[in-house]
Amino acid sequence: MAKQITTANFQQEVLESSVPVLVDFWATWCGPCRMLGPVIEELAEEADGYVVGKVNVDEEPALAAQFGVRTIPTVILFQNGKAVKQSVGVQPKAFFQQMLSAQ
Repeated sequence: MAKQITTANFQQEVLESSVPVLVDFWATWCGPCRMLGPVIEELAEEADGYVVGKVNVDEEPALAAQFGVRTIPTVILFQNGKAVKQSVGVQPKAFFQQMLSAQ
């Protein structure tokens, strides 16, 4: 299961992580987010050498603003405390696997 990322745990779970962290910025009312949800959960279940997290933009608008998230779903890959790759919209699982393996 993907980790719930909040303002309170973002520093520890994402920025200080020793492995890459794939973060899905989403909202419950967003149709494309609901389509992407199962893909994100599959990636979380298969996580080996990386972590998958989710940020609910309605509950954490400051995090969305901090990373310039204006359209959801937006998925950002963080490595060594920095956003290194970003994807907007629904993508297939293989897209995110390639995003992770390119690191």
